Amino acid sequence: MKVAVVGATGLVGSKMLQVLAERNFPVTELIPVASEKSVGKEVTFKGKSYKIVSATTAIALQPNVAIFSAGGSTSLEWAPKFAEAGITVIDNSSAWRMDPTKKLVVPEINGDTLTAADKIIANPNCSTIQMVLVLNPLHKKYGIKRVVVSTYQSVTGTGVKAVTQLMNERAGVEGEKAYAHQIDLNVIPQIDVFTDNGYTKEEMKMVNETKKIMGDDNIKVTATTVRIPVIGGHSEAVNVEFNKEYDLAEVRSILEHTPGVVVVDDPANAKYPMPKDAHDRDEVFVGRIRRDETQDKTINLWIVSDNLRKGAATNAVQIAEYLAGKHML
Repeated sequence: MKVAVVGATGLVGSKMLQVLAERNFPVTELIPVASEKSVGKEVTFKGKSYKIVSATTAIALQPNVAIFSAGGSTSLEWAPKFAEAGITVIDNSSAWRMDPTKKLVVPEINGDTLTAADKIIANPNCSTIQMVLVLNPLHKKYGIKRVVVSTYQSVTGTGVKAVTQLMNERAGVEGEKAYAHQIDLNVIPQIDVFTDNGYTKEEMKMVNETKKIMGDDNIKVTATTVRIPVIGGHSEAVNVEFNKEYDLAEVRSILEHTPGVVVVDDPANAKYPMPKDAHDRDEVFVGRIRRDETQDKTINLWIVSDNLRKGAATNAVQIAEYLAGKHML
């Protein structure tokens, strides 16, 4: 299968190449795509070097699938051109997520909604993916009324420049900044730009995408998203109010039997999910599972995942795997 990776030189693009290789996706020909200034440079995939080409050249080479991670403006410009050429696009930017004509997919939740006619498929926001993977089976059982989520998101969610800023600050070196404020020994309660309602775009992504992926506009979601000085892995404190009463042991059992979810919940032995343990793992980890004693039918969860993997690259590759398995590519 011919596979194009658009944005192959970025943090997520590089991770996509790694995940494609690790999962042995049936790549017969890799077509790495990046900006004009990167054309002609090389990337390595499974021990072989491949020359970076332009998007125009990539379309002419007719890949079966193009996985995009090159930012919203690139996706808005180029995804329709790939799609018009009959190439299936899996897009990791926010460009198409809330487009009512496009599917927003976490394969374990709503992969079965995909058809061969879906030529532009949206990959959800990283912080949304890890949350809905845990919440969806609980929603099926108890019905979710309201979610209050606070995130603790790593600098890799911003990109290489942010990682460099953090490490420069740690070393006392002046350099280029990704954030308006110091990130080392600090937390920044702003991810993306503020919208008119006082929430950031990242917060509103979690609100809107959760409803779309889980197929229920009645779920109320309120979010506060925060950048922390961690290199990889997003963490979330999630408070969930159900429509029905739940049993704590049953919740644990449901989550333990949910594909892609790992329960790490042994507080007596200081065992709970942490970003460093999620690093380079594809699973979503959940712990600190406990009843909210201030409100009926309400539970607290702590959810952690590698934002570059299940939060981005792995989920996109899993979509491609699903399509390939159903002979839709």
